[in-house]
Order: sequence, then C-alpha cells, then structure tokens
Amino acid sequence: MRWLLWIGLVSLGAYAAEVVAVGDRYKDSSKCKACHNHIVAQWDTSWHAKSHYESDEYFQKTIDYVVRKNHKSLNAVKVECATCHNPRIAVTSTNADYEAIAALKLDKGTAVDKALHSDTISEGINCVVCHNIDQIHDNLPDNKRGINRVTWIKSGMMSGPYADAKSPYHKVEPRDFMDTNPNQLCFVCHANDSSEEGLRFINMQAEFQNNGKLCVDCHMGTRKEGVAATLPDKNGQQHKRLIREHGFKGAHTETMWQGALDVDVRKSTRSLEVTLTNPQPHALPNGFGSREILIEAYYMAGGKVIKTEALSLSTHYLNKRDKPTIPHLAAKSMNSVSIPALGAKTFSLPLVASADAVSVVVSYRLVNDEVREMLELKDPIWSKKMMIKKLNLKL
Repeated sequence: MRWLLWIGLVSLGAYAAEVVAVGDRYKDSSKCKACHNHIVAQWDTSWHAKSHYESDEYFQKTIDYVVRKNHKSLNAVKVECATCHNPRIAVTSTNADYEAIAALKLDKGTAVDKALHSDTISEGINCVVCHNIDQIHDNLPDNKRGINRVTWIKSGMMSGPYADAKSPYHKVEPRDFMDTNPNQLCFVCHANDSSEEGLRFINMQAEFQNNGKLCVDCHMGTRKEGVAATLPDKNGQQHKRLIREHGFKGAHTETMWQGALDVDVRKSTRSLEVTLTNPQPHALPNGFGSREILIEAYYMAGGKVIKTEALSLSTHYLNKRDKPTIPHLAAKSMNSVSIPALGAKTFSLPLVASADAVSVVVSYRLVNDEVREMLELKDPIWSKKMMIKKLNLKL
C-alpha cells in the first residue's frame, strides 16, 4: 500500500506545472505599501482583493456546488478555478491519481495541497499578478485564459505603463498592455467562460464594441494627476504622473449602475412600453450568467400604489436532465434577454385601468433568485437592488 501511495505522489510532481516563482519580497501587497501605499489601499477595497475562495461567498458556494454535483475533490475544483482567481498558483492541473489520493484523504503535503495553502495566492488578484506579466499570448485558442494566456517576468521585475520608471527595490519594464492597450490585460480573464458541458455563458470579449471606450475608463476611472510611487527622486520630489484608480469598480459597486442604461417609458393603446438603451461597450446584464436587470412598475391611483408588476431580465440554465442549475454546470441556457452593447430592447408591461400614474424602476442585481437559492447565498449584496433609473409617468 505504501509503495502505491509513493507512486501516486511521484506522479503528482510530473504534472504539477510550476509558474515562475514569486520571491518573498513581492508575494503579498504589504511589501508594496512602502512606495505605493495609496494604490494598495485602493486595491484592498476591490473585488480583485476578494477573488480567493475564503473571501468571496459566491465563488466559494459555486465551487462547493460543483464539488457536490460532479463528485470531484474540493482541491481539484479550486485548481481549475485558480486559472483566473489565483493565477500565481504553482500547480495548474490535477489528474486521476490526485483524485484517488484525495478520496482517501492522503493528499496532505502533496504539490496540490502546498500550492493551495501558499501565501503567494492568499490575496487573489494582487499587485504581483498583473504587474508581473511579461507577455500576453493572443494567438492562443480563446479557451486558454488566465494563467494559460500569459508568460511571467522573472521575480524581481515589474511591468508597468511608464518607460522612465525606476525603483531601487525592483526592476521595471514598460508594457503596452499597461498603457496603450489595457483591454488586452483585462481580457486575459474577463473574456469568456464555458460550463463543464461546453456551454459558453460569458462572451464579453467577442461582444465588446470598441466605441472609443477602454475597460479601464469605467473600471479604473480617467487618468488624474498624482504619484504612482511616493519615493522621492534625486531632488527630493515625488514624480507626478497621470494615474488611474486601483479600486477596480465593477458590478458590485452601486454607483456604477446609476444611469448605466438609458430608460424610456411610454404608454401605448394596450401596454406600457419600456425601452432600455445600452451605451456601454458590452452587453448588460453580463458577467457570471446569473446576473439580472429588474424592471418594476408601481401603478398608482390617488397617490397610492394599487398594483405592481415586475419583469426579470436574466439568463436561466439547465443541466443535461433539463433541471435548473448554475451556469458552470449548464448544458443549455434559456430566456437570455440581455441588452447588447450599443443596442436597445423594448419590453411590454400591462396597463392597469384604474391607475392614473405609474413609477417605473430599473435596477440591477448580482444574482437572480434561482441561483441565489441554489447556492444558499446569505450576504445581502447578492440580492440588493442597485438602481439604474426611476421614471414617473401619468397615465
């Protein structure tokens, strides 16, 4: 029995593909604070900083759900998801040998176990993930994402947007994906995703309409004068530059949704017509397939609400047995009603004969009711309605 286990452990080393190792000086954000404290503080509030299994309830519950339904080991699924959630992980795949060892609870101390408990990945998408990329390989098939799409610079070298950047603590080299072509960096992970059945449920890069906007224009804000590093130059002055925010505001940020869609409400002879126009370069809702736009109509008479109607714009997913499931396990999708980039759609709601006015509220939720209940999500953020626009109309 012992020699069989030894053979299994040896085989783990054969497939545990290591990325370029991260030196102790650079593996966590605390090492960056000395010169970039204000940027690290912004990043610390971001969802990039919460991309780890321990820090994101939706991510954690999704992994747990896949483990239960597919009878895989927890660590094997974590390694699969680490492709984007923890790209500096030292093991990039598992195999049947590992599954057998994990089933017997004999995987402690293996390459997989050590990689998943390494301090290097404990912060998820931290400084050394984006700023330690040497090359992005766009010539690869579009299913190669995250760790599989990049080449890392050797430890001690950082990539950045400035050709004249210098530091006494690490070397710096400029890269176009940090300056003139930042979409390339974003699409390393935020591009597409497919279920275990091969269903593409995210296709953001393919649908992206470049109308002069870059991903960073919305999600990192416009460039403003500031300092990238607080380290003074030889004259004792900090080098002022044009820099962007590093809080990576996105779907979780309520203020991002204010006015994200243009809303028009009109009364026709038989219905209430609500037109949603999307000025954004990608479809809405987008992201992980269970996101939702809500159209709610509050019909009033004499200033009091007498009836409500609601319409959910969200994609629903079915497994191979035509049972509801989460996007990551889906064999097919249904009721996909997203608003395309730079496009518009009109939706009809009934008229209420006794109503003299209506208030229409369009809002956004991170997870629809179906998936939220499946995953048993508890944090209020997943059900919170983030208002996009509210319009009042006399009938």
